Amino acid sequence: MTSMSDTPSPALHRPSGHDEQRDRRAQAIIDRLNGRSIVLVGMMGAGKTSVGKRLATALGLNFVDADHEIESAAGMTISDIFERHGEAYFRDGERRVVNRLMHEGQRVIATGGGAFINAATRDDIAKQGISIWIKADMDVLMRRVRKRMNRPLLQTVDPEQTMRLLINERYPIYALADFTVVSRDGPHENMVETIMSALENGLPHKDENTAPPQNAPRQHIPSADVRVNLGQRSYDIKIGYDLIEQAGATIASLFPSSACAIVTDQNLTQHLAKLQRSLDDAGIRHHSIVMPPGEASKSFDGFSRVCDAIISARMERGDLIIALGGGVIGDLAGYAAASIRRGMRFVQIPTSLLAQVDSSVGGKTGINSIHGKNLIGAFHQPSLVLADTDALASLPLREFKAGYAEIVKYGLINNAPFFSWLEQNWHSIFAREAALIEAVRISCQSKADIVARDETEQGERALLNLGHTFGHALETLTHYNSQQLVHGEGVAIGIMCALRFSAQLGLCAQTDVLQVEQHFNAVGLPTDINNIHGLNANADMILDAMFQDKKVERGALTFILLKGIGESFIAKNIPPSDVHAFLSQDLLRPTHA
Repeated sequence: MTSMSDTPSPALHRPSGHDEQRDRRAQAIIDRLNGRSIVLVGMMGAGKTSVGKRLATALGLNFVDADHEIESAAGMTISDIFERHGEAYFRDGERRVVNRLMHEGQRVIATGGGAFINAATRDDIAKQGISIWIKADMDVLMRRVRKRMNRPLLQTVDPEQTMRLLINERYPIYALADFTVVSRDGPHENMVETIMSALENGLPHKDENTAPPQNAPRQHIPSADVRVNLGQRSYDIKIGYDLIEQAGATIASLFPSSACAIVTDQNLTQHLAKLQRSLDDAGIRHHSIVMPPGEASKSFDGFSRVCDAIISARMERGDLIIALGGGVIGDLAGYAAASIRRGMRFVQIPTSLLAQVDSSVGGKTGINSIHGKNLIGAFHQPSLVLADTDALASLPLREFKAGYAEIVKYGLINNAPFFSWLEQNWHSIFAREAALIEAVRISCQSKADIVARDETEQGERALLNLGHTFGHALETLTHYNSQQLVHGEGVAIGIMCALRFSAQLGLCAQTDVLQVEQHFNAVGLPTDINNIHGLNANADMILDAMFQDKKVERGALTFILLKGIGESFIAKNIPPSDVHAFLSQDLLRPTHA
């Protein structure tokens, strides 16, 4: 399929006589596109080709359908390519074709349903084009594709179920497009008008920043500060963009004459380089300790290695330890800070969504034992948290989803309006728009308020463990294997278990369970224990793992249960027999993808 990347476009939809007749509106949009192509993305049946042709005519641009280009260049249908060479082969050729089409000149391009899902294709589009997601509901899509049932991915026993699974998988990724428009039945001209209005309102003018635009242009993205009020140990959480680049100046102003030991992992070299430059520019001496990624570093061996490296770098008690990374690095570096020289100051620079909204705030630090997660540690508050949302741009989608589970948690604990807001705005959050900063701010504020009232988890702070009793047990049983389960996924499954357990005990309505389950399904988070690939655990094994949880008191289990969305409470002395009966039943649930 090499020819797919080399063959010139044989047939474009070319508007006739339109160049001379472009109205001012179309010309203004063309000017603000600054030479970039418009790339339409979305599911099969969304109407990308039909709408794309009319949009091209309205703007006086050429139109090309990437699928037609691929078929023409390969000399066979897409179905034949799939059958003969497989999907991976097709996606690689598709990426090269889309890249070539954007290089050949400004145009409107309709892509296949899976094109934008490929990370490399998505990066190419972000650099050279403006992406528009044409979003359609399930019933609309199925009504349209039934007219042409030759789609390779729908050649299954149950096309509707396949479509539903594809929607759950792809919609969170489509939400990363620069613009989203909803496709409904009606004249295609209505869609063209909607797209043109979106471009008019969302694209910067020629004299503005010409970086690839988002629905919320970067210069309009707000920043936010949250204060954790703990008397003399109070500190700020700064939320916004460019905070890593500004870290040196920030640290120099707050902690003058302090050297810094940076603890990070091997996947974060790009962020580390930015931080090192920032510290150099501020004249701050620094030393870096780079750990292997993953939970395995949160161990006695990892802890010993970090402590010895910090001491060897001649860091004094008045110096700083910087945790640059996700929850693993934050917990590990924080515990080192609590221990070295009987306590050093430290700064959290969380680079994952989960760490930004949860583990970097509140002072819980620690490492894992072979008997369970976070069983060895200390409460040691940071002196500053810098939540740089730019760091989330390169975060893998799976990790972003995992962090989002912790955001949902805050709505379920005590803020039902926040959960409703998330249901309405999750697409914007996944698209890294201004809603993301607001979601991080509300989450951090929620945790800060609880921590200020109960720093060492003597009471109310235990509510923050919603979903964690189940989730930590599942992580223990997978031996912290991130291929099987990452922490946020465990939290999502744990939250659903807590909800189903609450409903079984007659504490909350089944409608609340279904509402949260539907939201997790929409964003692509797991909701069932059986979603964990390769987990071979029965009720006895899960219950045994629960008894190693930190929240066990005098041999009795403690759970965070719910009376409804936003109405959580601490339930102590839950009979193990009730938990065992629930788990036995829950493990028999049909698996939902």
